[in-house]
Amino acid sequence: MSKTLILTEQDFIFKDADTSQIEKGSYTWKSPSNIALVKYWGKSEPQIPKNTSISFTLNNCHTTTTLEYNKKEIPSKDFNVQVIFEGKTKEDFKPKIITFLDRIEKYVPFITDYNFIIKTDNSFPHSSGIASSASGMSALALCLMSIEKELDPGIDEEYFNQKASFLARLGSGSAARSIEGEIVVWGEHKELPNSSNFYGIKFPFKVHKNFNNYQDTILLVDKGEKQVSSTIGHNLMYNHPFSQQRFDQANDNISKLSNILQNGDLDAFVNLVESEALTLHAMMLASNPYFILMKPNTLKIIEKIWEYRKNTDSNICFTLDAGANVHVLFPEKEKEKANTFITNHLLAFCQNNQYICDSVGTGARLL
Repeated sequence: MSKTLILTEQDFIFKDADTSQIEKGSYTWKSPSNIALVKYWGKSEPQIPKNTSISFTLNNCHTTTTLEYNKKEIPSKDFNVQVIFEGKTKEDFKPKIITFLDRIEKYVPFITDYNFIIKTDNSFPHSSGIASSASGMSALALCLMSIEKELDPGIDEEYFNQKASFLARLGSGSAARSIEGEIVVWGEHKELPNSSNFYGIKFPFKVHKNFNNYQDTILLVDKGEKQVSSTIGHNLMYNHPFSQQRFDQANDNISKLSNILQNGDLDAFVNLVESEALTLHAMMLASNPYFILMKPNTLKIIEKIWEYRKNTDSNICFTLDAGANVHVLFPEKEKEKANTFITNHLLAFCQNNQYICDSVGTGARLL
């Protein structure tokens, strides 16, 4: 597949699904979460983003998934799936997996020929505001692509990754950005060559050295289940009074961030990334029904970061996902000072003082 070719939905339909030679097997993939710098909030079917998003791929926050498969004795179109999460059977995960398999069957028709056992573990707390659906769905998509590669050894790495991203997107939109690293774009944008609504691509320009090995310390303010799921939040953008302005703003911010990533302007990076985080939550506050995912300690952390930045020459900043936890971002050269500040002034606002030290990573890998 050519690097300049933008693939369409039709390009991802697997046509020769002869599974007669493959009775059983297993694959294990470790796939990372990601943190969006320009947020995606609002989508149309099937999982098409209303605006382009761009993210740092994380390194330490990941899901490891083993997919065991064996040929059905009696052919059927039903999906036979067992899900084991962190060593325990997890029946409540099954409906989402079945919905995902149903959505992708057209593109990987061989999946109806097998029984599946999915064994999955996270390196971080589930429903902690870290995108477990992104890492989980991308890991599962990669396992399925490994079966496709076994059936069709001729597919190359680029197509493999693009289709894995395409499939993962149909399970969780942000999962489209978890296949590769270090910076990934999802959603069509006129200034980003080969960008697509159907799958994520690596940021297509040379990134300034200021962003090499960028650090992300994730402060676990609240590890409980979110009161409002991201799916419901996305759906509330349909009738949102500011939805179109938000989509226009996000696409404009993609242009700005593309320039920032290339020229290394850390002041501009801080301003844009924090504005994006607060805008995401402003959309929630202005929805109908309205909701708040931040907690009092989220705001206290933000204020402490602002105060610290005002009193120092630091480029430390925050971003938020659709939850209460705070991602504290800073350049690698500030690691020692930033860690001291976080330990001394921010950990008190975390649930049980829990946090995760992470950095930008290179993407998923086969184990």
